[in-house]
Amino acid sequence: MVGRSLVVLLAALAVPAWAQPAGPVASERATFRVSVVAAGLEHPWGLAFLPDGRMLVTERPGRVRLVSPDGALSAPLPGAPAVFARGQGGLHDVLLHRAFARTGLVYFCHAAEGPGGASTAISRGRLTEAGIEGLQTIFAATPRTGGVLHFGCRMVWDGEGFLHLSLGDRMRPDQSQDLASHNGKTLRLTEDGRPAPGNPFAARPGALPEIWTLGHRNPQAMTVHPETGRIWVVDHGPRGGDEVNLLEAGANYGWPRATHGINYDGSTITEHRSLPGMVDPLWVWVPLSIAPSGAAFYVGAAFPGWRGDLLVGGLRERALVRLRMEDGRPVAEERIPLGERIRDVRVAPDGRVHLLTDSPRGAIWRLDPV
Repeated sequence: MVGRSLVVLLAALAVPAWAQPAGPVASERATFRVSVVAAGLEHPWGLAFLPDGRMLVTERPGRVRLVSPDGALSAPLPGAPAVFARGQGGLHDVLLHRAFARTGLVYFCHAAEGPGGASTAISRGRLTEAGIEGLQTIFAATPRTGGVLHFGCRMVWDGEGFLHLSLGDRMRPDQSQDLASHNGKTLRLTEDGRPAPGNPFAARPGALPEIWTLGHRNPQAMTVHPETGRIWVVDHGPRGGDEVNLLEAGANYGWPRATHGINYDGSTITEHRSLPGMVDPLWVWVPLSIAPSGAAFYVGAAFPGWRGDLLVGGLRERALVRLRMEDGRPVAEERIPLGERIRDVRVAPDGRVHLLTDSPRGAIWRLDPV
């Protein structure tokens, strides 16, 4: 019996951490196989599709790599941002400039260290065959704080050409309600990292002019609805209380004054699930969190049964979570177990879904319809 157990243990240890589910995966409205596009990535975090068919992927310790259409990984590109790679900090999201084919500019969201601690920053550089050139930090959140958690760090462009950034509360929950702090907010910036004109708190004394919304905890998923152009955020709750929110200029999403979650030790954060003047989530996960990271509305022909739905990565849940949408709101969910922590969700130009697995030996997975 001992010998058999040892054989089983050794067999389990021999399975690579990026091993995808074997055979077809049947979900409610689609059946697919999981293919490994590229493996051997250390905590991959963000992914961008380049016009020439290659992909740009970030690794949390601070590396940027190119991935060819056949899955070949480049060496780490020279010129990547210097990052604060501790705890949840490191190199996070990547976003192409809206006119990337002309400018070659790429934006990186990352944790950066400075006097007083670390904060979330955006750096921008030009992608060339030699690497990333002319990198500059164009924005750094204030205040910097000690600690290694809750950096947020997703980016999207809106229809007016402004850059939106999500920021975690850095484990200082009260800062989410403080307009003199960037932490626990979403921001609206110009492409050069300055406050965008018309931001809702720009004229308020003491308020930081970049702020677009407040009352967030640690939003690691941000996506733009393909039809309405409106921005959606999926926020980490504490123990329970993960939220899906539709952003409105100047809106307050409640954290920590209103939440469906509780502290990790089971104690109460607040008795309030909703408060006047604060926006309630459109969807909430209770009593346990899925730990959401990465989200995308599905558009494309590969999975017609998912068209228009919101796909969310589940870290704790080790699943792809599909929220069925009707009349612009989530009405039901499906959890599709995949056995790995899903860090990011991206829809390729050909309509196939790509996932990043959050592991020391992480991978890029592709969902191929059956």
